[in-house]
Amino acid sequence: MPLDEIRHAVLQFRDARDWSRFHTLRNLIVSLNLEAAELLELTQWKNDEEVAAMSVDAKGSEALGDECADILIYLILLAEKAGIDLGKATWAKIGKNALKYPVEKSRGSSRKYTEFKQD
Repeated sequence: MPLDEIRHAVLQFRDARDWSRFHTLRNLIVSLNLEAAELLELTQWKNDEEVAAMSVDAKGSEALGDECADILIYLILLAEKAGIDLGKATWAKIGKNALKYPVEKSRGSSRKYTEFKQD
């Protein structure tokens, strides 16, 4: 489903409940981070293998999906409030990252771009 259709459905859901008045930019940023923390909480006290197993378990996969959806919903609402076109912003960021992380310097490396040797 295209992002614009999801955006429309999220805004329609919000507007039908008259929740826009509560969605200040600050409140949306806080809510987005709370939802991200809930996603993180699913991994608390688990090792990498246990976390990976969640994605193939029906209950774990649903929990991961629910938290990811909550994060996306708040991100859409935040972008809407801030006047950000998520598609354009994402393409622009991919371009910036491509410049900061050229394949020849970053392939197979977890180093931050500031750690690359200057040529």
